[in-house]
Amino acid sequence: MKSLWSGMAGALALTAAHQAVNRLRGDAPRMDLLGSEVLAKLAAKAGVRVSPRGRGVRVVALVGDLLANGLFYSLAGRTRHRWRGGLLLGSAAGAGAVLLPGPLGLTAAYATRTRVTSLTAFGLYFLGGVVAAGASHVFSAPGEAD
Repeated sequence: MKSLWSGMAGALALTAAHQAVNRLRGDAPRMDLLGSEVLAKLAAKAGVRVSPRGRGVRVVALVGDLLANGLFYSLAGRTRHRWRGGLLLGSAAGAGAVLLPGPLGLTAAYATRTRVTSLTAFGLYFLGGVVAAGASHVFSAPGEAD
C-alpha cells in the first residue's frame, strides 16, 4: 500500500508541475491534450464520438493520467533500490512521452514542438519518478533497504 501512495505522490508532482509549466511557458509540453487525444481515439474505436477538446474528455483524461502514472510510479517502491527504480522509471516515462506519440499515430508536437518542449516533457516525467522514490523512502521503515 505504501508503494501506491508513493506512486500517487509522483503522479501528483508530475501533474502539478505540468500545470504550472503550462501556465508559465508558451512552449510547454501539452501532455494533457495528448491524453485527451488518446481518450477520443479510444472512444472512436468503441463507436462513440467525442471531441478531444471537450471538458468532460479532459477531466476523464486527467483522472486516467493520475491513476496510470500513479500505478506506474508505484513500481519504484516495490524494489529494494527505490532511488534507482524511481530514476529509471522517470527516465523511461520521459523518453516514452517524447518518443512514442508519433509512432503511435498521435500528435507528436504536443511533446516535441521545440527542443525545450521535449526536454521539459522528459524532465516532468523524470520528476515524477524522483518524487515517487523520495516518497517511498519517507514511507519506508527505518533500516529498510534503499
